[in-house]
Amino acid sequence: MVIKLKKYSATYIIKFVGDMDLYSSFELKDVVAKMIAKDIKNYVVDLAKVDYIDSSGIGVLIHIYSNIKKSNRILKISNVHGSVEKVIKLTKLSQYFPIVGSVKEALLQIEQIRKVQ
Repeated sequence: MVIKLKKYSATYIIKFVGDMDLYSSFELKDVVAKMIAKDIKNYVVDLAKVDYIDSSGIGVLIHIYSNIKKSNRILKISNVHGSVEKVIKLTKLSQYFPIVGSVKEALLQIEQIRKVQ
């Protein structure tokens, strides 16, 4: 499992590589908590390189989204596919999470939201 950060304008892209399970998902939670503490406002979580997610990974995504949302920040989750997409749909979280098709689409949506604010 690897977490890669990339800044694009005022948005941070968090690329998670590997399985989001009990052993690795807590690291994503810690990274995002530190970024919130540094007052970062815009996030894209890129799941393009995630092929497996368990209940711990889902729990971390819910936790991250809840914290970002309640502090009036923006999160988009991109590149959800395969078994990860199936789990999110089965848990009916596809209507809860702000899921977009690609990082590019996420960045465009965040820019549009920022212009309105």
